Amino acid sequence: MRITIICGAALLLTGCGIYKPYSRPADIRTDSLYGERYMSGDTASLASLGWRELFTDPHLQALIAKALENNTDLQSAQWRVREAEASLKSARLAYLPSFNFAPNGSVSSFDGSKASWTYTVPVAASWEIDVLGRMTNAKRQAKALYLQSEDYRQAVQTGLIASVANQYYTLLMLDEQYRISEQTAGRFKESVRVMRAMKRAGMTTDAGVAQMEAAYFAVVSSLEDMKRSINEVENAMSSLLGETPHAIGRGSLDDQRFPTELAVGVPVQLLARRPDIRAAEQSLAQAYYGTNMARAALYPALSLSGTAGWTNSLGAAVVNPGKLLLTAAASLTQPIFNAGANRARVKIAKAQQEEAKLAFQQALLDAGGEVNNALTQYQTAQAKAEWRTQQVASLERAVEKTELLMQHTSTTYLEVLTAQQSLLEAQMSQASDRFEAIQGVVNLYHALGGGQ
Repeated sequence: MRITIICGAALLLTGCGIYKPYSRPADIRTDSLYGERYMSGDTASLASLGWRELFTDPHLQALIAKALENNTDLQSAQWRVREAEASLKSARLAYLPSFNFAPNGSVSSFDGSKASWTYTVPVAASWEIDVLGRMTNAKRQAKALYLQSEDYRQAVQTGLIASVANQYYTLLMLDEQYRISEQTAGRFKESVRVMRAMKRAGMTTDAGVAQMEAAYFAVVSSLEDMKRSINEVENAMSSLLGETPHAIGRGSLDDQRFPTELAVGVPVQLLARRPDIRAAEQSLAQAYYGTNMARAALYPALSLSGTAGWTNSLGAAVVNPGKLLLTAAASLTQPIFNAGANRARVKIAKAQQEEAKLAFQQALLDAGGEVNNALTQYQTAQAKAEWRTQQVASLERAVEKTELLMQHTSTTYLEVLTAQQSLLEAQMSQASDRFEAIQGVVNLYHALGGGQ
């Protein structure tokens, strides 16, 4: 009869959902995450490429490999996985009975009589029967925590690869801008020499020479700022590599090659590929199982216990050597006075579950926005490239013509100076546009969940 009652209660609780495993809520939005502008029915995605396939520069490949081996944040994430794995193992072992060896003995003497001693050498066992799902939900929650730690480690790895790539391409951009500034400084220096010669010939004034000299000194001083920026980026890169500051070997910005068409795939792929989104869903799963555990605490808990061993303390009939001792007991514990507190814990767990659900939905929305931003960044940088090339070509002709006119006509130094400064700005912007396009590729790869 008792077994029937317990089984009936278990079936009732199963219907209430205490034993039901987590499934994604039906109202979680996974469509149109990229926005209407980037609706895609293609299942191909940039994230399906391995990082060695996308980042083909051998210098960058070596840096990423070194970062994956030495980075301290990634190593911490790996230890977090081991910690969660141990917690999961502990939750699985909770299904087994626990055994304790607890020998004890005593010596007694009454009114000077001969001392007598008693002893008990038992092995005690206890075993909680998981009739109402408490341990099952604890195990599932521990498994969700383990999976979340794996996702966290993958998220750290993905972010690390993207950070190393972005820092590397920043160095290439700064190198290109430094090269442009050096060439411009050379042109300005030549313009200063020409202006001084023209001054001696009476063709210009001291003011013109001073203006050109000031422009030359400004460009030369900007080279020092670029050296500092390059050094700071190299130091940041060294930190990612888990090394002390040192120079970073690298290629050039012009040598970098990437796919011309960037496929983003369908939005639902973010659920499978982005580790931070998987981690957010595992947080929701943990909260779901936490609610089930809180609900299970409202119902009775069934435990079995017993001892087996040797003793001589069972009365006068027992003498040395001791006799075998066996005991067994079962208990069914039903909360009474703390039922209100348990119901409050259920409400808390449900509230935490709703919070985790909202966090999961927001993570999806944020991910879709990141994909949109990265794709827009790449496309706008590509669109600017052709116009910037034409601008640079026009300004190069303008510099050449104004320099010739200044030497042979009444054209003033201000026209030459303006043309040279405009060319410098356009060339620096051209390098920035190239970097923005590359950064868009890296950010899109990261936003889509790449980094394997």
